[in-house]
Amino acid sequence: MSKKALSHELIPEHEKLSEKEASALMKKYNLTLREIPKILVTDPAIAHLDVKEGDIIVVKRKSKTAGDIVYYRGVVKE
Repeated sequence: MSKKALSHELIPEHEKLSEKEASALMKKYNLTLREIPKILVTDPAIAHLDVKEGDIIVVKRKSKTAGDIVYYRGVVKE
């Protein structure tokens, strides 16, 4: 996906969490990677992030009615 497409208002911001941030998230909510919704390592929206299986991605959406919304996704191969 091109940089122009990634900056489109309908494409939410995707960011890779550091290992420390991911660990803190898992501990805070008492989660395992298997319990987080998945995103494929081949997804075009995260191709520029240099991710590997097991990483956690934070997806930030802007909503006119609900404000800023944050989702987490675990990176998987399949």
